[in-house]
Formats: sequence, structure tokens, C-alpha cells
Amino acid sequence: MAGLTLKNIKKIYPHNTDQKKEKKSKKGDTAEEKKAALQVTEKGVVAVQEFNLEIADKEFIVLVGPSGCGKSTTLRMVAGLEEISDGELYIDGKLVNDIAPKDRDIAMVFQNYALYPHMTVYENMAFPLKLRKMPKDQIDKAVKEAAEILDITQYLNRKPKALSGGQRQRVAIGRAIVREPKVLLMDEPLSNLDAKLRNQMRAEIIKLRQKINTTFLYVTHDQTEAMTLGDRIVIMKDGFIQQIGTPQEVFDHPANLFVAGFIGTPQMNFFDARLVKEDGKYFVTNGPAKVELSEEKKRNLAAKDVGEQEIILGVRPQHISLGDNEGTMAATVDVMEMMGSEVHLHVSADGKDVVIIVPTMNLTGNHTENFSYGTPVHFAFGGNVCHVFSKDGNNLEF
Repeated sequence: MAGLTLKNIKKIYPHNTDQKKEKKSKKGDTAEEKKAALQVTEKGVVAVQEFNLEIADKEFIVLVGPSGCGKSTTLRMVAGLEEISDGELYIDGKLVNDIAPKDRDIAMVFQNYALYPHMTVYENMAFPLKLRKMPKDQIDKAVKEAAEILDITQYLNRKPKALSGGQRQRVAIGRAIVREPKVLLMDEPLSNLDAKLRNQMRAEIIKLRQKINTTFLYVTHDQTEAMTLGDRIVIMKDGFIQQIGTPQEVFDHPANLFVAGFIGTPQMNFFDARLVKEDGKYFVTNGPAKVELSEEKKRNLAAKDVGEQEIILGVRPQHISLGDNEGTMAATVDVMEMMGSEVHLHVSADGKDVVIIVPTMNLTGNHTENFSYGTPVHFAFGGNVCHVFSKDGNNLEF
């Protein structure tokens, strides 16, 4: 099919002329300022900043981030629904900045399905092929093959109003794939579905990916979707790319505090700590706790010649264990959440809220009573699970 190349892509929404004049009269001719977390320049609000990404043929890329980070704007620029303010977009090696959306050989699946209510499922799926003036027998074959892949053959004669949300989304996907596009764009396609249906549709998209030869660019704010679907994840914030990597890479080696806090459920715990160096070895200290970092982390820090300093220490909830040994951190229980196979303990430690995940198989007796409000506990963690961030938020290892 096709690969994509995004080179220094930027999107700027121009100021309203009247607003711009009013702002200049009040504040003078200021070149740049920060407003609502997005950069504001004389040209306008910068929604996407210097976006660079190489997407291989048939790769599944997920853009993920909080609302307003620029992920949907980036997708719409690839689709041709938003003008590219600066930079170059290549599809299959061809510059497409000024090419109309219909001529880019892409298909898009929207959040709200965007099905024609007066058409049957068959007619909805056949519509883009009719616009291409394909022969009827070819249209019929393509629609029935797509319906079989998506398991919606039995609904071909129904109208969209007679379908569930999950079935409508399959129809929308079917309408996109009948065209055999070079690139399939998906803009939060599962956000209107309930939790159970989202899980089912995630699995269906993974299966679909194995059955069709196309490149996927998928937008979501749901990190679970990103982690389960993507070959690589692009994490965005305020129009900037924060990190690009495989799901495992961004989970194990977050580039900064934002990525560390955004990826993982419950989110990573953060402590004020100090990085110390003794006899060529690195330790992190927090109150009575002193933890020697793993050999890999020592090598990474030594390679960058990182010195002793105040740091932000990150540890994931599943990597913390309860204990009463000397050198552990003291805390008191605030809330206990029973999740079936595990207990989520919300505790107060050193003035901070900390979440600890405890497998129920490790507990004895009536664990609902073991962790009542105000119960004192001690916890610890190993040096191999510590994430060391500078005070300005960057991972000191990388």
C-alpha cells in the first residue's frame, strides 16, 4: 500500500483580525505569548508544532494525548480536511500538500459514524465505489467481501437506525475499506461505545488489521487503545510530540514526566528524592529509604555523566510492595479499592498521595479489614523499577 512522511508539519489558526488589533492596542506588539497551553504568535494559535514522523507501509500508528493536544488536527491535515500551514506531507513518496482529499487515496472513519440514514448498510458501503463509477458486479463483490471480514453480512439490508453502536461503527469501517485505500485514518472511532463494546471493537480492529493491507493512522485519548492497537505510539501534548516508541518502550522508558504520568493505569507515583553517587554507584534516597539503582540504570546515568542532584522519582503502582523492614517508607491508608484479583491502596506518604497495587493472592485473612482507613503501612521498591527525572521533567537516563 503506502507509507507516510510528515516533515516539520505545522498548523496555525490565524487570529480574528479585530481581536488581533484589540490585543495589540492593549499589550503592544508582542511576538509570542502562552495562552491556554498552546503557543500564540503574531500569525495565530499554533495547534501543531514541528510534527515529524515516518510511517512505514502497513504500520499501525496511534496518536494519543489529552484533549486539545493536536492529534485530531494532525489527522485532518493528513486527510486534507485541514490546510497545512507549514511543512510537507508525503503519501507513498508523493507530495500531497495541495492535492484534494478525494485524490489522496485515503479513507477516514469518524467518531460519529457519519452514515447516510436513508440508505441501507449495503448502499452506505457501496456509495464511495458508485462515485468512482465502478461496475456493479465489482461493487457487489467488494461490499460483500468487506461485510464478511467485518461480520455484518446479515445486516446489509438494514438501515443504520436498526443497528447498535458497534454495528454502525463496523459499517463505517466497511465503507472505508471497500475502497482499498493506501491509508486508513480513524478519529476516535470507539469513543461513543460503552466499555464492553470498546473492548470487543478493539479486538475486531486488531483482526481487521491482519486481513487488509493498508497503513493505519489512529487517533485516541484512551491510552488502553493506544497500548493494545499500535505498532508505535506518538504521544502529544500542547501541539508537540513528547515521545515516539513501541507501547513497551514508552511504558518502560518514558521520556519525561508527562509521558510517565499519561501512560499506565493507575498512573505512576512521583516522589521528591535525591540522586546520590557513592563509589561509582547511583542511589536514590527519600527519607529513610535508600535504593541502589539497577546496573542498566547506572550505566545509562554514567554514560551521560549525571551528577548528584534533587530529582523526581517515579515508581509505578504495580512495582511497589508492602513490607515492614528497616529502610521502607511509612504511609497511612486513605482508600482501599477491591478490584477482584488485586487491591488498589491509596495511601498518604510524605504528604503525597501514593497508589499501591497488591495482588489479592499475596494477602491473608479478611483483606477488606486489613486496610481500613488510617491503617499504618510500610512500602518499598527495587532499583530496577525506579524512573529518575530531573526537576524540569526530563528522564535523566535518556
